[in-house]
Amino acid sequence: MKKVKVAILGSGNIGTDLMIKLGRSPVLELTSIIGIDPDSDGLRRAKAAGYYVFDGGLKPYLESGVDLADIVFDATSAKAHIRHAKALREAGKFAIDLTPAAVGPYVVPSVNLGAHLNEKNINLITCGGQATIPIVHAIGSASPVSYAEIVATISSKSAGPGTRSNIDEFTETTAHGIEAIGGAKKGKAIIILNPAEPPILMRDTVYAVVEEGADRQAIVKAIHQTVAYIQSYVPGYRLRSEPIFDENKITVFLEVEGAGDYLPTYSGNLDIMTATAVKVAEEYAKHAVGIGTGI
Repeated sequence: MKKVKVAILGSGNIGTDLMIKLGRSPVLELTSIIGIDPDSDGLRRAKAAGYYVFDGGLKPYLESGVDLADIVFDATSAKAHIRHAKALREAGKFAIDLTPAAVGPYVVPSVNLGAHLNEKNINLITCGGQATIPIVHAIGSASPVSYAEIVATISSKSAGPGTRSNIDEFTETTAHGIEAIGGAKKGKAIIILNPAEPPILMRDTVYAVVEEGADRQAIVKAIHQTVAYIQSYVPGYRLRSEPIFDENKITVFLEVEGAGDYLPTYSGNLDIMTATAVKVAEEYAKHAVGIGTGI
């Protein structure tokens, strides 16, 4: 089928890793990389690969007069995306927001991807949200969750300037996603930057409180089904152990190993975002050209 053209806004670690992943997509055709630093490794790689390169930010891209993309991935920052969202909407572009700006509706592929394919701006929440909200939702599919708390631990080396400047947005957006998408009555999110050497893989812990007498077998089955689905587009996503039950409390330990495309394999926190972004864009592209999404 005809590929749908896409562009990446942001030439940092996330944007560069996304560029490599998009090069393998059978559905998407990457045409352009937009950044602000002409000397960045991302823009140098993009130029060498033959993509259109814009080093003056979003404005010159939109003013170029060339229709280079239907989908634009924003891999900048939460504050920047608030500005970008308006410009992209006015330009008629479908925006996939990889920042915690939360301008558009939250999307977690295993939970609600099909519900938002007609939107023009969607938000991928956070790395911790993509790793843990599906588990909260899986638990909730078997028993109501009165409280859910997630702790996302990542290597400090995989937390660049964008991640560090967005920590407040991370906790707020993820906690809201636990409630709005995960279905928990009350949600809380914590992020830890671990300076250990050698760097650790991304590790996430989910704590959930369910009703007394909840069906444990049904909960475990739902968790395993969700993990298998996520592994279809994030192969390094996995359970570190079987779910642990303590009366009506459940603890789930997760680990995310990156694919090693551009970033080190310990940067699973970034890899899960770029892999999820490709998954969402591919399903949107199939929907846009009239092919079933398969979800």
